[in-house]
Amino acid sequence: MIKPLENRVLVKMKEGEETTKSGIILSSSAQEKPQIAEVIEVGPGKETDGKLQEMHVKKGDNVIISEYAGTKVKYEGIEYIIIKQDDILAIVE
Repeated sequence: MIKPLENRVLVKMKEGEETTKSGIILSSSAQEKPQIAEVIEVGPGKETDGKLQEMHVKKGDNVIISEYAGTKVKYEGIEYIIIKQDDILAIVE
């Protein structure tokens, strides 16, 4: 299990659409790169001036992340990205 430190978040990218709304199947090179990821694990937060910074996301949230953010990590055959909370642009509800 990967447990992020401080204000870091472990995410897994959501798969891109394989078919269009009209039913056309897209090759992997023609698919849009998704920027929506699922939060897998959340760090405890970063301490600043003696106060713990609150984490705004939780495990299971779907989030939009910056396109080139984070560090890619492969663990047990699954590709994850470790990002800072600041690289999360929005929570998808």
